Amino acid sequence: MSNISLNLIAILVFAMTLSALLGPWLHISPYVSAIATAIVLGFTTLDTFTWQGQGGNLIIDWLASTSPEHRARIVRHEAGHFLVATLLEIPIAGYSLSAWSALQQGHPGQGGVRFADRELASQLQQGILSSKLLHRYGTIWMAGIAAEILVYGNASGGAEDREKLGITLAQIGTSALNYSQQERHFILQARTLLQSNWAAYEALVAAMEKRESVAVCQQIIQQHQSSSS
Repeated sequence: MSNISLNLIAILVFAMTLSALLGPWLHISPYVSAIATAIVLGFTTLDTFTWQGQGGNLIIDWLASTSPEHRARIVRHEAGHFLVATLLEIPIAGYSLSAWSALQQGHPGQGGVRFADRELASQLQQGILSSKLLHRYGTIWMAGIAAEILVYGNASGGAEDREKLGITLAQIGTSALNYSQQERHFILQARTLLQSNWAAYEALVAAMEKRESVAVCQQIIQQHQSSSS
């Protein structure tokens, strides 16, 4: 079961407990709570086994989209991934800034920057990963977190990015202690790249807010690199 479905169930349990305590005082019929429980449990079951958690993603995404700050954070987070991937010459297959946009593009999930990562997948299938490729992808995965820290002083997103890094490091036998060191190292590397190319980053954010194509976004990065050289 997905984390989102589990969160919905946790919220439901809390709401049921609260309604049981306050229901008699607020004159809330117990049937209301029972019906609500059946609906939520039915939805989470259907979402988990039929939609692979996409329904929960869409609901959470819709609720979060009502916050302008949240939308701005998403763009700046994903722009961090996009810019660092371009600088490190990792091909970008596409990007989306919401679960709905990702679904429209035929890529169920919470959205984000998608990479053409066949080389990474091929090496991991063999149980190996070159230090060069680990450095590139580790830095790219942590770039969204680094971007948020630079702009806001903290990072609210990046759980999936940390999970990707953790799974990859575990596959190549990295210890938990070394994982923490590696994560900090990659965040620092991403931060340095972003700061060194800040004009390109800001221009990229503006382009992604307009939902410009990958090709146009990459041209904007190249233009700012040329002007700064």
